[in-house]
Amino acid sequence: MKPKIQIVIPMAGFGSRLRPLTWSKPKPLINLAGRTSLDFLLDEFKSLEPKFEMEYVFIISPNGWQIKDFMEAQYPDHKCQYVVQEEMKGQSHALYLAKDLLEGPMIMTFSDTLLEGDLGFLAEEDADGVAWVQWNPEPQRFGVAITDKDNRVERLIEKPPTDEHKLVIIGFYYFKDGQQLMAAIEQQIRDNISLKNEYYIADAINIMIQNGAKFIRRETNLWLDSGVPGTVFSTNQYYLDHGFDNTEKAQKRAGVTVIHPVFIAEDAEVEASVIGPHVSVASGCKIKNAVIQNSIIAENTVIENQVLKDSLIGSKVVLKANASKLFIGDNSAVDQTQ
Repeated sequence: MKPKIQIVIPMAGFGSRLRPLTWSKPKPLINLAGRTSLDFLLDEFKSLEPKFEMEYVFIISPNGWQIKDFMEAQYPDHKCQYVVQEEMKGQSHALYLAKDLLEGPMIMTFSDTLLEGDLGFLAEEDADGVAWVQWNPEPQRFGVAITDKDNRVERLIEKPPTDEHKLVIIGFYYFKDGQQLMAAIEQQIRDNISLKNEYYIADAINIMIQNGAKFIRRETNLWLDSGVPGTVFSTNQYYLDHGFDNTEKAQKRAGVTVIHPVFIAEDAEVEASVIGPHVSVASGCKIKNAVIQNSIIAENTVIENQVLKDSLIGSKVVLKANASKLFIGDNSAVDQTQ
């Protein structure tokens, strides 16, 4: 029998940096290269399937039940549990809400952290924890890992004041025993170790290390993010550049000029338009007389007579505006033709 591993994904945040798109949907359901950010996130764990029985624990907001609907519709074979975080008190607080569900090894990842790499080595990992890191010349915007010559983590620092240490923690962790993490979070909350009234997981890991836990670092060459508009664009570009486009099929559309790479859903209606590069057009869209570059268009949106660049357009939008760069949420209408 394969051992069990739990994958805990906090996603109860407001997604304020991606509003207005996140007014009506959780951030992990934002479109990327013909899929959702959550689809790409779940891909990260395929390498665990041969060695582990997997269970997902989603920590959602009170309005986040679209995640459950999505998982049941798209991944009915995945074992999932859901925990609601009603108050935003930080990462450790979110994890602690799931304390009664956790046992044995677990992975914790933020919902907008996308990486590539084989996780199968975890079946033989004997460290108490692993923190994934990436070298970054501007570490002050993130947290960093201070490590010794043997790659053992000595401590983590959230948003360091200097750029002395450049191994940035990317928000992806393995714990050999989830309850060991829960004990550290209990101590963190009891001692009120917080920053701006939020409990960060880095502080809980520091408590584990102080109590004798062995944490090691693991570097990743690829770290993608889907948490802010700029990184949504760059992540969409990356996936379109690396095999998630359907340019060849899209270029067969009559009367449409397609510039590689793009993804255009098969049932999208596109006519008399120039699409690409780096454009993702979702199912049910209708596009006519448009020039669109480096943009993401969500489901069932109508765009007519438009030159569009560097834009994020939600689902069920009707766009007939004379503008070139837009950020529009779901169920909106912009019409300047009248």
